[in-house]
Amino acid sequence: SLASAVETVKKLEIKLADFAKKHKKEIQHDPAFRKRFLEMCAPLGVDPLSSEKGFWGMLGIGEFYYELAVKVAEVCIASRSRNGGIISASEVKSILEKRGTKFKFAASSNSSNYTKDDIIACTKKLSVLGSGFRTIQVGKTTMIVSVPTELDHDHMEIMSLAQQHADRGVTLPQIMDDTGWNKDRAKRAIKLLLTQGMAWLDVYRGQNYYWFPSVWKEGLEEDEEVAT
Repeated sequence: SLASAVETVKKLEIKLADFAKKHKKEIQHDPAFRKRFLEMCAPLGVDPLSSEKGFWGMLGIGEFYYELAVKVAEVCIASRSRNGGIISASEVKSILEKRGTKFKFAASSNSSNYTKDDIIACTKKLSVLGSGFRTIQVGKTTMIVSVPTELDHDHMEIMSLAQQHADRGVTLPQIMDDTGWNKDRAKRAIKLLLTQGMAWLDVYRGQNYYWFPSVWKEGLEEDEEVAT
């Protein structure tokens, strides 16, 4: 019955709170443990990130993600002139690390005190501001979009293709060959990306090459990781 189901959920929430009390330090200091804990909370509708009262507030997760979200937003906004409002979560993390950004909540002497997953989680909270913040998947890379521009499947396809050819950019004929699209469809998708500053145009020997700053950098970083 419904009453029985509600009672079961309440009992599980109590057990979850007991678990959180027992493992408070791990949740605060171990990014991997924190991720798993949040995954446990989701099915029960418990959102420690938004809870500021009672035990969940004392746990401090909401405050930590709020602080992190502010820093992530700063990086995204500051980089818009370069990437048009789209940047990989890993690049955001790299920039924050270079700045030496630390948080008391998750201070750790053994490892980074926040991960790419934390950045992705707090970005989802930024989406409620209605300012365009959201995450999208380009190939295997999670990108953060900080502008309200609507990107459809075609735009994702082009950026994914650009990521595969990060060392030389992509051309219109190449996009058409790889996707099977006609010229009008390919040009329409490229036009929006150029207009928004998400893509750059480079003309070399009469051929237009399209570069995507964030995707290009992410692709090169992946190549370096494979090489090492």
